[in-house]
Amino acid sequence: MLHNLHVKNLALIEEAEVDFSKGLNILSGETGAGKSIIIGSIGAAIGEKASKDMIRKDADYALVELVFSVDEQVRRKLAAMDILMEDDQVILTRRISGGRSIAKINSESVSASKLREAASLLIDIHGQHEHQSLLNEKNHLQILDAYAKREYKGLKEKLSDAYHEYIRVKHELNEASLDMEQRARELSFLQYEAEEIEHAALTAGEDEELEMQYRRYANGKQIMGSIGQVYELTSENGAAQMTGHAVLEIAKISAYDEKVRQLEEQLTEIDNLLNDFNRELSGYLDDTDFDEERFYEMEKRLDLINGLKAKYGDTIEKILSEYEHKLERIEKLSDYDAYLSGLSQKLEIKETELETLCKKVSAIRQKQASKLSKKIKSALIDLNFLDVQFEISLTRKKEYTASGYDEAEFLISTNPGEPVQPLTKIASGGELSRIMLAIKAVLADCDEIGTLIFDEIDTGISGRTAQMVSEKMNVISRDHQIICITHLPQIAAMADTHFLIEKQAINNHTHTSIRKLGSDESVTELGRMLGGVKVTNTVLKSAKEMKDLAVATKNSQSEKNR
Repeated sequence: MLHNLHVKNLALIEEAEVDFSKGLNILSGETGAGKSIIIGSIGAAIGEKASKDMIRKDADYALVELVFSVDEQVRRKLAAMDILMEDDQVILTRRISGGRSIAKINSESVSASKLREAASLLIDIHGQHEHQSLLNEKNHLQILDAYAKREYKGLKEKLSDAYHEYIRVKHELNEASLDMEQRARELSFLQYEAEEIEHAALTAGEDEELEMQYRRYANGKQIMGSIGQVYELTSENGAAQMTGHAVLEIAKISAYDEKVRQLEEQLTEIDNLLNDFNRELSGYLDDTDFDEERFYEMEKRLDLINGLKAKYGDTIEKILSEYEHKLERIEKLSDYDAYLSGLSQKLEIKETELETLCKKVSAIRQKQASKLSKKIKSALIDLNFLDVQFEISLTRKKEYTASGYDEAEFLISTNPGEPVQPLTKIASGGELSRIMLAIKAVLADCDEIGTLIFDEIDTGISGRTAQMVSEKMNVISRDHQIICITHLPQIAAMADTHFLIEKQAINNHTHTSIRKLGSDESVTELGRMLGGVKVTNTVLKSAKEMKDLAVATKNSQSEKNR
């Protein structure tokens, strides 16, 4: 049940809050007052398309929030979606800004698809033109399946899986129908690729180990090159030779001058240090092993592996997996007749499985179509179709689908003696509206959705028909919360709770507001709906009589159902 609607900065609504009640909630108001905005705000909150144009002028964002209570069955389904209760409530929030919209369930951000999935368990909106969907025969099968869903018990899911598997095998068989020349070309190319991978003799993780060794060798080569050059510059053929000659030369004159003798000592020390340095450098060169041939082989191996990665996959594991696929394909192409024969047999098996499931689903549909037809006929009689015939025709399609092979069509006759004909050919707009209401009423009996919204479902009806529609609304509202926008006083009079939607101009700004009406205010609003601009005492008296009649009708219907 929807307990509360909070709207802020949406279209003409600056801020509004509505507490809905059980039973039949009626929303009425002048044309253009903003009734569609209320339904639009609820639609936005449950994941329907929301545009930044919906944001009220001069506001940065728009916000809609819905607060629901749910029964245990819906609670379990929400828990399966990882949605937990918050104070025994479910709160759906949608914030719309110039950049993007943010959806939340119980303060946790969710995707728009998850918001719609959760909302589908909580509320169903019947828009102004939804009855036009009855003109599309594809929807007739969906309505029948919605009625029969409890009978399927997972059968339709199995049917869908079987259909997709059948299509997969069928597609594989079609793709496999190659001519001899194509097969030979493909086989030759596959054998070349498989041999290329096989000759590489790859092992998992080999590339990572090689790359690590290569980096070490690559740096080692640079080190050895530099160290070798340093040794050449400082050894007996370089600086060491020069300093040795310098020591011999300065020794010739060191005895003649104390200062020169000191310089000789320093030079001798430098010569010793350089010789020690060269001995250590030579030892480093002798102890360090750099295998040029090994480095070259390593480079070649990495080039080979990287070439295979570029062709077959970016890891050795993917290359080896691709190799296995190629071997399987080679085996198929090498013994192609056996492969095709196996596929044909497999397709026959899949088609037999699919046909069996289709028959089971079709049998359920045939049985439930008869029941649904009778219930819809009864509901149509309640809606002032005095002599109506209604049938659901099921025929077999030429092709299978994920829903089976059935095609459903609603047939109706609204005149005595006239044969039933396709609904799409004979129903008027007002009749379609009532037929959809009849269908909704029947489906509501087997539906777990607690809240149903009807947006001007009374289009194209009046008088006695309007009265009977109001009585049907009252019947549905005994087991479901109904929120209905209407312009007909007969329906508004049946309200358990009546709300008025008004539009006002305040400080050169237009505002739409919604408020709950008391008993006397509700009668006044009925008077406006009856009498138009001028509500006279006579009109008010008629409105009061209409309200009293509605109360008496509700009490009478309640007595019948006790």
